[in-house]
Amino acid sequence: MQLSARTRRKVVPATANGGDSADKLDQLLLSSAICNGEDLGPFVRKAFASGKPETLLQHLRQFSRSKESEIEEVCKAHYQDFILAVDDLRSLLSDVDSLKSALSDSNSKLQSVAGPLLASLDSYVEAQTISKNIDLALKSIVSCVKLMELCSRANHHLSNNNFYMALKCTDALESEFSDKTPSSTLKRMLEKKTPSIRSYIERKVNKEFGDWLVEIRVVSRNLGQLAIGQASSARQREEDLRIKQRQAEEQSRLSLRDCVYALQEEDDDENGLSNGVESDSNGGAGLLGFDLTPLYRAYHIHQTLGLEDRFKQYYFENRKLQLTSDFQVSSMTPFLESHQTFFAQIAGFFIVEDRILRTGGGLISKIEVENLWDAAVSKMCSVLEDQFSRMQTANHLLLIKDYVSLLGVTLRRYGYPIDALLDVLSKHRDKYHELLLSDCRKQISEALAADKFEQMLMKKEYEYSMNVLSFQIQTSDIVPAFPYVAPFSSTVPDCCRIVRSFIEDSVSFMSYGGHLEFFDVVKKYLDRLLGEVLDEALLKLINSSVHGVSQAMQVAANMAVLERACDFFFRHAAQLSGIPLRMAERSRRQFPLTKARDAAEEMLSGLLKNKVDGFMSLIENVNWMADEPLQNGNEYVNEVIIYLETLVSTAQQILPAQVLRRVLQDVLSHISETIVGTVYGDSVKRFNINAIMGIDVDIRLLESFADNLAPLFTDGDANQLKTALAESRQLVNLLLSNHPENFLNPVIRERSYNALDHRKVVTISEKLRDPSDRLFGTFGSRGAKQNPKKKSLDALIKRLRDVS
Repeated sequence: MQLSARTRRKVVPATANGGDSADKLDQLLLSSAICNGEDLGPFVRKAFASGKPETLLQHLRQFSRSKESEIEEVCKAHYQDFILAVDDLRSLLSDVDSLKSALSDSNSKLQSVAGPLLASLDSYVEAQTISKNIDLALKSIVSCVKLMELCSRANHHLSNNNFYMALKCTDALESEFSDKTPSSTLKRMLEKKTPSIRSYIERKVNKEFGDWLVEIRVVSRNLGQLAIGQASSARQREEDLRIKQRQAEEQSRLSLRDCVYALQEEDDDENGLSNGVESDSNGGAGLLGFDLTPLYRAYHIHQTLGLEDRFKQYYFENRKLQLTSDFQVSSMTPFLESHQTFFAQIAGFFIVEDRILRTGGGLISKIEVENLWDAAVSKMCSVLEDQFSRMQTANHLLLIKDYVSLLGVTLRRYGYPIDALLDVLSKHRDKYHELLLSDCRKQISEALAADKFEQMLMKKEYEYSMNVLSFQIQTSDIVPAFPYVAPFSSTVPDCCRIVRSFIEDSVSFMSYGGHLEFFDVVKKYLDRLLGEVLDEALLKLINSSVHGVSQAMQVAANMAVLERACDFFFRHAAQLSGIPLRMAERSRRQFPLTKARDAAEEMLSGLLKNKVDGFMSLIENVNWMADEPLQNGNEYVNEVIIYLETLVSTAQQILPAQVLRRVLQDVLSHISETIVGTVYGDSVKRFNINAIMGIDVDIRLLESFADNLAPLFTDGDANQLKTALAESRQLVNLLLSNHPENFLNPVIRERSYNALDHRKVVTISEKLRDPSDRLFGTFGSRGAKQNPKKKSLDALIKRLRDVS
């Protein structure tokens, strides 16, 4: 024992003296390695590597002999102690024998005393075991009773379609009793029925969800129609408000006091109407049966079943299929008849999806709704592109555009972007206006073809309001007495109605299309309607259907009224476009029907000139070598003046003063040119001063006629009428002048003879004969002094010939 308790010492080789040999050192190292229990491999390898294994064996033998002597010394040291220990053991053995006999006696006594006690203990243990078994049985019964109660509640919930509570009972059965059920029969029942109950609930919920999917399509269509209808009602209220505002603006021009309260209105039902759709989409049954309860119930049940992701995918795929089905456009029904249902179905779909996104608890994500909307927008754009490309009626295109814009307004309230739809509408703006121009061209042609060139008779005030006041073409704010004969024919209000309808249709197409300022576009197409369509139609009418003075006069009167109507057209377009009138006036260009107006006036002037030429043919009866001047004018001028006075008395009733002035100025200028042309022409070989004095009387009569018209015109217009006779008046003045050579003075010529052509002056002056230049006159006047006027006229002729 003392040997085993000793610790083992590590042997460290003693340091070799400097004189020891290498063999001695190797022996010490080997001894140290063996004592320390180190590996002897390096020594073996070294011995064999050096070729001296015998040396290694020798060292090992020497080490073995040294250790044998040490063992002997240790054994000698402990031998005495071993002998003493053996003696102690022998004395202990006797003590053990005595102890063994004592223990045997004690055991006998104990057995005799403990027997009855052990019997009592066995009875106690047995009673305790029975008690434990009874407690376990009671606990098992209680557990089974609870289990059966849960099963009963689950069945009750299932029978009442209260699936969530049935699932909660099933989960409780599975979590609390699945592993703790003492009855194997009940345990097998739970293992069998629990999955089947879940499967049954899932089937029932999926069936309800499928029924909801079928029902929601019909509800979505009705919901979309209701929402778009409310948007239409809101738009109509806005239009009514704008109309009242325009009426107030018109009234404000007359009396500010009368329109102070004109726009003070309240729309009590606006909020109710605007919230009607929203109140139907609160998840419960609304006015349209918009009920999301089956959906949310199915979603909740699938969440409870742990199938949330699968149901989300199932819902999204089914709704996507429904949307794809909604995209189908029937080829059997015209799109004009089905477009409202088509767009209402899509609108209702996304109203429902918006509500589910906001209240569905993550049933559908915002990205998924956006993807569905992008697909819907793409499809709607392609359908619109296709349908618009086929349409050839402007009204059809406008109806669809209005409904699409209402769809955009409706869905914009729910946060859906509609720019792509508006872009499609803007893209077909030009086509719509081309179709509209084509329709208006046909309508205008029909209206002009039906014109009888008669003044329009209005018997009632409502006719006056409908045909005059509604286009602001009245010349006075005083309502005339009825029956009232208008200065225009029925063509004017007919054309005005067509143009006004064009403006309203154009504004209607441009409104609510994403462009806030579209007056320039409306004005561009209005200019085209007036400048290309109406102007060309009137030109065609003037050139093909006007054959008399009365017809030409009526057309000219119509053009004057249309000029006032054009002012109304531009103001009306500006008002409907929502811009101030001052801005519209700033961008206003000249009268767009100038070609037709000029053509009408030219036609009237031409017909009047033809009439006048018939009277002017009497100028051939003028005695150009009269012995004395006429005092009352020649016959032709009296006939012309009578005709012109008759004409003016009729024309002033329907023609505006400016138009009448331009026409009369053209006619008088033609008369002046005819007089000068007759004197200049070959039909008049010569004439004397008496004939010129007669022509002077004729021109004074014409000037007097122009002066008598002064009350009809301004002073400037009356003077312009007289300037129409400038050429004939200046020619007569020159021929009657005592100093005709003044015509050569540039200053006098510019002031008094600027309308004369010097070549005509030469030819006409050569025809003038002095009274002394009669037959044989030279013999009687030989040696007499030459007439100074004759001398001046000869000098004028000579100088003008030199210039020519």
